[in-house]
Amino acid sequence: MTKSIVSMIAACLFLTGCGSGYQPSTVAAASNAHQWKGAPYHLAFGAPEAAPHSAGITLPPIQYTANPDMLESRADLVVHFDAPGVHQQGPVVDQMIMGPADISGRYGALPAEYLDNASRQLSAVLGSYCTSGKVKISVAITKSSLSLGATEDQINAKRLSDWVPAELEFKNPHPKC
Repeated sequence: MTKSIVSMIAACLFLTGCGSGYQPSTVAAASNAHQWKGAPYHLAFGAPEAAPHSAGITLPPIQYTANPDMLESRADLVVHFDAPGVHQQGPVVDQMIMGPADISGRYGALPAEYLDNASRQLSAVLGSYCTSGKVKISVAITKSSLSLGATEDQINAKRLSDWVPAELEFKNPHPKC
C-alpha cells in the first residue's frame, strides 16, 4: 500500500511538472494581445466621389470594421456638423440622425443609397441655413433603436463607434442665399 501511495505521488509530481522545468502555457497570454480595443465598430472614410453630389454636399463612402463578438445587423448614422456663417434667428440644429441601415459581417460599408440619401438630407439642412463653403462634420453609428430627436446623452449611450471627423465642401444649389 505504501508503494502505491508513493508511486501515485510521484506520478502526480511528474504530471504537474514539479521540479522538471515546467512552464505554464502562453496560449492565453498570446490571444489576449489581439483583443479588440475601443468601440465595437471602427469607421473610416473611403475615397471621395469624383463628381460632387447635385444636392450640394457629398458624404464619402463610410467603411467599418467590427468587433466579431459585438456584431449588429442594423445601425443609425449620426452626423454632427459645424456650418460656418449660419444666417438664422433662434436655435440652430447641428446634427442629423438617419434611420437604420443594414450592416452585416465584420467588414463592410454603409450602403451607397443610404449615404446618397444622407447627402441629400444634409444638403437640405445646410441649404436652409444659407451656408456655403467648407463644413466640418463628424460621423458615428449608433444602435438602430435611437430616436430621430435623440439628445447628445442618448446618442452617446447607444453609440457603436467613435466619432470620425472630416471637412467637406458644400456648394449651396439654392440661389436665394
